[in-house]
Amino acid sequence: MAIRRPSTKILIDGGDPEETARIRNLLGFLDGQTTNPTLVAKNPEVQERIASGHKLSREEQTQEYKKIVQSISPLVDSAGVSIEVFADFDTTADQMLAQGEQMFTWIPNAYIKYPCIAEGLKAARISIERGMRVNMTLCFSQSQAAAVYAATRGSKEPVYVSPFVGRLDDQGENGMDLVRNIKKMYEEGDGHVHVLAASLRRLDHLSYAFTLGVELATVPGKILEEWAKAGFPLPDQNFQYSAVDAKGNELKPIPYQKLELNSPWESFDLRHELTDKGIRKFVDDYNSTLAA
Repeated sequence: MAIRRPSTKILIDGGDPEETARIRNLLGFLDGQTTNPTLVAKNPEVQERIASGHKLSREEQTQEYKKIVQSISPLVDSAGVSIEVFADFDTTADQMLAQGEQMFTWIPNAYIKYPCIAEGLKAARISIERGMRVNMTLCFSQSQAAAVYAATRGSKEPVYVSPFVGRLDDQGENGMDLVRNIKKMYEEGDGHVHVLAASLRRLDHLSYAFTLGVELATVPGKILEEWAKAGFPLPDQNFQYSAVDAKGNELKPIPYQKLELNSPWESFDLRHELTDKGIRKFVDDYNSTLAA
């Protein structure tokens, strides 16, 4: 079946090259992939090794991650493969940068993921000065997205910012409002930051992302399979997004903030409990693969 390709680039959120190949064959294309420590920990080969009683050393974990993204790299197109640095609350910008520079050499289409915290933004600033491509992850507020814009101004490559929709929905807020608000705010900018809608949990999340005109959307394989089964629908002018959670409860709107993009990035409030929670989750999943 011929698919009418959306203007939004489609990425798969996962850590299994076999799944990547299957989804690419299903869609007939795949623009990119996002990975993170949780998804790598769930990789079938990694899980098999752990089940056999062999947890990984830090070097083995790095090599497994490298092997996974090197297998994925030729399967995707222009949106590349996002590779996440290991970062907890004690990780410095220099330590993130050292990881990012190493990971950037793994494949020719790498995007390095840094968290939306101060040290992550410092690492991103130096990265773009050195010609690296970056994806700022665990974004849960418009203020964080404004800081990403300000910190990466002057980048010669598109910078990605990844607002996480599903995790805001989980706590009763309309996560798609955040995506809409960031897109609206960036209309006043120079276009160097592209919005990558992330943590999309439902097919209507994807449809609304198309409606909002986001540059990229990263989606679990099962949602892309659902999209294919439905015939690859694209929303028309009559599409209405229903802001309810999985139980049908109405989600609380996230109001738009008027923020000045040309302010110093340090002036924006980077604090968000879900960013902290996400970092802790990634650290726990990373450590779950490691030998004591």
